Amino acid sequence: MWFFDALASGFQHPTDPGQLQWFRIIFGTVCTLRFALAFGQGGWDRFAPGSLSAHLAEQRLGPARAHLLITVYRPALIVRTAAALVLAVGLGTRLALLLVLAGAAMELLYLKSPNAVRYTLLTGACLLAAGDLGHGLRIEHSPSTANTWAQCLLVLITTDIYWNSAWQKIRSRQFRTGLYLAQWIHVYTQVKDQLPYRRQYAVPGFVRRHTGNLTARDIILWRLVAAAVITAEIALPPALLIPQTTPYAVAAGIGMHTAFTCLKPRQLLTFSGLTVGTYVAFAA
Repeated sequence: MWFFDALASGFQHPTDPGQLQWFRIIFGTVCTLRFALAFGQGGWDRFAPGSLSAHLAEQRLGPARAHLLITVYRPALIVRTAAALVLAVGLGTRLALLLVLAGAAMELLYLKSPNAVRYTLLTGACLLAAGDLGHGLRIEHSPSTANTWAQCLLVLITTDIYWNSAWQKIRSRQFRTGLYLAQWIHVYTQVKDQLPYRRQYAVPGFVRRHTGNLTARDIILWRLVAAAVITAEIALPPALLIPQTTPYAVAAGIGMHTAFTCLKPRQLLTFSGLTVGTYVAFAA
């Protein structure tokens, strides 16, 4: 298996640099979508004079640093979105990647739950470590060691994300019993028409009708779903590395992340998009 060969050789085992070049395109595309969405739902006016967000920024950062953040905020939204698009297209990839990471890191200053930002920075750092990100939309497939270290790092990060997530779910009795998912679907079924913004909820109607009532049957069904999710998160990393099981693992992972994204489309777009995108790094 190429991953263990790479570890044993001190990352001198040749790999296909095209795998990381594909991930660069996916990473740039996902970040472009994330940054473009940030213009909506009040994002452009986040630090308008007299707004609560401006007041909270002053309290958290102090007047001087808050003023600097407010001043650069709107230009940064534009620059990082353009940089993400340029990165996906493959023009000036190193500079574009640095601008994208800086633009993402800016969100750490004001988002309440910046887990998606941290994951973006981690996967982006893997691209920074790559020796050959390619140019344009052309993918190179000549084996080399230019991206071996970065590819191994990306595999390790994705594996850690999955296994740590599975461990947290195993420790949560509410998730294991199916109660968490049942309550989530039930509550959003009740309030879906009262949400302030569209596209915050995308669970299909038949799921809401047949599993959104908090009955004993619903909870049992969601318990089975919870068990399937935990099993998938544990099994996916090794299954992605084994060539014989890779196609099935990819299909299962895409299905799982599609379901995740239906629960919180805007919030999970980045995580699901980047995680599925890392699947290309598991191939030799």
